[in-house]
This record gives sequence, C-alpha cells and structure tokens, in this order.
Amino acid sequence: MNIVLCGMMGSGKSTVGQALSRLTGKPFVDTDTRIEEKYGLISDIFAKHGEEYFRGLETQTVKELCQCDGLIIATGGGLVLRQENTNLLKEKGCIVYLRAEFSTLEKRLAGDTKRPLLRSGRLEELLKERAPVYERAADFTVCVDQKTPEEIAKGIIEKITPER
Repeated sequence: MNIVLCGMMGSGKSTVGQALSRLTGKPFVDTDTRIEEKYGLISDIFAKHGEEYFRGLETQTVKELCQCDGLIIATGGGLVLRQENTNLLKEKGCIVYLRAEFSTLEKRLAGDTKRPLLRSGRLEELLKERAPVYERAADFTVCVDQKTPEEIAKGIIEKITPER
C-alpha cells in the first residue's frame, strides 16, 4: 500500500513524507520533484505550456507511480483536483490530507517565489477552493498546525497500521 499525502502548498507534504520514509523505510517520491526531473522547472512549464498541460504531466506521473507499491508519495497541491488522479491513487494507497490553517500556510510560504500559483496572491482563495476537494479525496485528515513533521508522521503511521 502507498501512503499518499495531499494538501495545500506549504502544508508539509514533502517534509512529512520524508519523515514517514525514515520511520517506515519505504521509498519517498515527490510528484513535483519527479516532474521537474523529467520535464524541467514547474514555473517554466506553467509559463510555456500553461496549467492544463502541467496537470496532464501530473496525471502521467500518477499513472507511473501507481505501478508501484509501498511508496510514500507527496503530491503537488493541485494534483487531486483531477478526480482521475484521486481514483488512481486510491487503487493502491491511502490518501492523507495534511490540513493547515491559512495563517500557518502564510507563514511557511512567506517569500516563496518559485510557485506559479502563489505569485497571484491567491493563497487564501485557493485554500477555500481546494479544502473541500482535499477532504473528499482523503481517507483521513491530519491537522498539521503546531506539530513537528515527526509527530505528524507518527500519527499517520498509528492511523494506518492495523492493531495487532
């Protein structure tokens, strides 16, 4: 089974994913990193080809990752906006929504100039739009505010590990 982390940019998907990898020994994959390794910088992809093209690359990446089992997968912030991606991820995994309050996201993303959708100053609007989608996609939700990545990772492991 794959453990899939979804949530807003800045919610800690990559950091928590790395902590989960350390604790479980399972390989960690970040979909955004995978895309950048194959196709170039996300900001360049957005600039040259647009968001819809990028979303297609996300779907292709999800299809590739779903060939594997036992991964920790950190998704891009908009990846589960496509129902196709959510369906594919659920076939071989448990989706965990890392929920963060706007104030937490704002603090973590202050000064970030790499993310194309942040440049528009729409963080709060994106959070309002996306939170219900994350909730629907997720098998369960974990609040990340004022917790360390290790605390969050241990909480996820406790939730998904069957009691013996």
